[in-house]
Amino acid sequence: MSKILANDNKVDPDLLIKTLREHPAEAHKRHVHTRHAVSTITPYSSRYSSQQEIPKFKIPQQGAPADAVHQMLKDELDLDGRPNLNLASFVGTYMEREGEALMIKNLSKNMSDADEYPAMMAIHARCVSIISHLWGVQKGETAIGSATTGSSEAIHLGGLAMKRRWQEKREAQGKDKSKPNIIMGANAQVALEKFARYFEVEARILDVSEKSHYRLDPELVKKNIDENTIGIFVILGSTYTGHYEPVEEISKILDEFEKETGNDIPIHVDAASGGFIAPFTYARAGGPKWNFELPRVKSINTSGHKFGLVYAGVGWIIWRDESYLPKHLVFELHYLGGTEESYTLNFSRPGAQIIAQYYNLIHLGFDGFRAVMENCLDNARLLSKALEASGWYVCVSDIHRKKGEHSFKGTNEAVFGKRDENSADYNAGLPVVAFRLSDGFKKDFPHVKQESVSTLLRVKQYIIPNYPLPPTAEATEILRVVVRESMSLDLLDRLITDIFAVTQQLMTTDAVDLAAFQPAGPTTVEKQHSIKGLEHRHRHKAHRPM
Repeated sequence: MSKILANDNKVDPDLLIKTLREHPAEAHKRHVHTRHAVSTITPYSSRYSSQQEIPKFKIPQQGAPADAVHQMLKDELDLDGRPNLNLASFVGTYMEREGEALMIKNLSKNMSDADEYPAMMAIHARCVSIISHLWGVQKGETAIGSATTGSSEAIHLGGLAMKRRWQEKREAQGKDKSKPNIIMGANAQVALEKFARYFEVEARILDVSEKSHYRLDPELVKKNIDENTIGIFVILGSTYTGHYEPVEEISKILDEFEKETGNDIPIHVDAASGGFIAPFTYARAGGPKWNFELPRVKSINTSGHKFGLVYAGVGWIIWRDESYLPKHLVFELHYLGGTEESYTLNFSRPGAQIIAQYYNLIHLGFDGFRAVMENCLDNARLLSKALEASGWYVCVSDIHRKKGEHSFKGTNEAVFGKRDENSADYNAGLPVVAFRLSDGFKKDFPHVKQESVSTLLRVKQYIIPNYPLPPTAEATEILRVVVRESMSLDLLDRLITDIFAVTQQLMTTDAVDLAAFQPAGPTTVEKQHSIKGLEHRHRHKAHRPM
């Protein structure tokens, strides 16, 4: 027993349980009656109730009754957070019963079996058409696209198309094609960086700042593009603060660059979240164009499982015209009796999510989607204004500020609003509330760490992350709430009440007691079998918000 407690007074719970359960004198008696059991009276009368743990890392020799395994796994999964209170995630956690029923009915359908499921493939084609028209597909162009497993795959496909077109052009000109680069802001989601690393493209990651609203800075774009730039990743909705990046402004910079040098640099818009928000809201993208109305925008991606209101597992990539999808990336497949074209990274893909996407588009229609997105933005504004009105917090996001205003004017400003207002009266952006402790609060309560707010809210089952802004702005840490469809006004009222209660608790707690609220390191044996995290100096790469 002393070995269990030997290392710095830390207890290894797995070793402790194993030692207590497997005493040498009793080991030979342990499973005499249940070793070959295949049925039980109740799930809790199986060998997994007290005699054995569920195997974690090796398959067991004998199986176990279905009801027992179901119950054990259900009990373990009860330790997870509640999806609806996971306010860290952009991914939807709610669907209507009818949509769920369609998904369950079609769970076994595989998108790769096009010849076997023609009705599903027709629905897929309709979704591509509907989404391309939402994004301003132009007359005379034939949009082409596909469902993907998410925005990460879609971004990689958009990047690959830009790289291949650049290579073909350089080859035709007899120029070197060995040094491609791509431009993105330091606020870019990790999928964009993955594209550059996995497909051997230099990632020119440009600093963001308060002046640039923590998003891609057009002035830095101008200074970093050259003849080897395959394209620009422009984000319609930063995962850090929800800001839309200025697609049209960057497009104009690229127009000027082409006039001066003859180099035509395309834009891929990463609209993982904004692709299902900007088309529907009154604010749109704040006034400037962002989609296929801009000739320089060649491709756009979005996540159906975010504000497309489908459960996780579906993204979309659309090119404005089939000429922008290089033939080199299109494979003709002869599979299961049919012939099809494939230009995705994954072969087998779930079909149920595509059906659910079409259900949402038809069931909600334009007006229904507008109502959902306006509600999300309305609730996000209310949360933002309440936080700032307290005097304890300041928002880094600015969808609650009047259009064109981007800085905090004081607590009095936060409480004013109109009954008939909508998103067009405010700055455009995602329904994201990124906030921090105010300077006044930090001066009055210097012993309170912002991460303690996140930790104590987790006790109340809310998952609200605390993390630094991108490099060069990393001195500022933010708490972030994503306001999704399922954030009702009642739940929002409870959230505001709980944030204020936690804050008041911290204000009355001394520095010694606060030490207990700081998050501890990993404790479970599963962590020993997981991928190791990055070193502290690389924390931005490890903590990219998703």
